[in-house]
Amino acid sequence: MSKRRAIVSLAMAAAIAGWCSAAQAFRPFDGTDAAVADMDKIEIEFGPVEYRRESAARTLFAPSVRVNYGFAPDWEAVVEGRVAHSLSGDMRGIGLVEDSATLKHVLREGVLQDKPGPSVATEFGVLLPGVNGNRGTGATLAGIVSERWEGLTFHLNTAVALTREQHADLFLGIIAEGPRDWRVRPVAEVFYDRDFGESRTRSALIGVIWQVNDDVAADVGLRGARINDHTGYEIRAGITFAFAAR
Repeated sequence: MSKRRAIVSLAMAAAIAGWCSAAQAFRPFDGTDAAVADMDKIEIEFGPVEYRRESAARTLFAPSVRVNYGFAPDWEAVVEGRVAHSLSGDMRGIGLVEDSATLKHVLREGVLQDKPGPSVATEFGVLLPGVNGNRGTGATLAGIVSERWEGLTFHLNTAVALTREQHADLFLGIIAEGPRDWRVRPVAEVFYDRDFGESRTRSALIGVIWQVNDDVAADVGLRGARINDHTGYEIRAGITFAFAAR
């Protein structure tokens, strides 16, 4: 697959989501929060260039894209994927990987919707087959709880999945954010992921989110992980922006 075709495929996925409030960056995390895009608004989370190393495998992601479309009150459609460029020869050429199509729904409006108590949401959908990687189709179902205290916001993520290789998978993660009124706020995430047919991952990320204005946020994060008996790390950086669909 050519570089141009991989990028065009990801762009088409973004366009589909677009047809089907402010940007609150949920880059650079693996988990998410219990909030959705406002109705008739599109949020695009865009990572122009990101780097991952796991053992001897080195991969450049350029770009990474997640598109969120608020199509109804408390509902959003999500499509995402990454164009992967292998730097170590273990993957042939360029591939479209980690792509999925999901729906996210707020089950209980709370602190993230400016109401008392925790916000609760669910996200579910299909793990799509990639190109030159991530073959097969899977499914995912997640529950998210968000709570905020003065100066600190937490997001608890739990998810079960059927991987593209038809393995059972369990994900548990916690995201912590600094004060929401800080223009530049520190963030962190820890998670445990168990692919029962293949791997066990323990991961920690630290980073910052810069809220440029109501509709634009930039982020950077450094992630370290232990995957089975080897280590890995990832450098993430990107931007989230929002605009009206109509």
